[in-house]
Amino acid sequence: MFEEERKHKKILTPRQAQLKAESYCAYQERSQQEVRDKLYTWGLHEEDVENVIANLIADNFLNEERFAVAYCTGKLRMKGWGKIKIKQGLKAKKVSEQLIKIAFKQIEPDEYEAILENIIDKKIREIGNKDAFTIKNKVYQFALSRGFESDLIFSILTSKEL
Repeated sequence: MFEEERKHKKILTPRQAQLKAESYCAYQERSQQEVRDKLYTWGLHEEDVENVIANLIADNFLNEERFAVAYCTGKLRMKGWGKIKIKQGLKAKKVSEQLIKIAFKQIEPDEYEAILENIIDKKIREIGNKDAFTIKNKVYQFALSRGFESDLIFSILTSKEL
């Protein structure tokens, strides 16, 4: 089975992989790890992979800080993720702690709280007419699962009239 898969998989030359990786990175921001994984699937060896990565960085197709900021703001605004979940996602993509901190500086605290408040309000409407304790508990658990900080969720929930 493995040999059969290998025969059907087209192996690219380093030059072909470079061009393909450029368009892969031009399409959307990518982390170095995403590109590295993709290059390995295209059949490149370690030395070639690192050379292609270096070229992509030199030509500004690949920029880890730019990726971290785009990932952070995108997940917050589009998916409604909190900082905890965003940080886990960035760590899974092997982004450094320093770049994660830089990316988080791009988030305005007021915008962050407003997004959480909108998520909370929407969830409260979804739950419907139940007792205040049940509503708060379900909303709290939901916001936690979205990656928001416990104290921030609690402070917004206590300000709500339920």
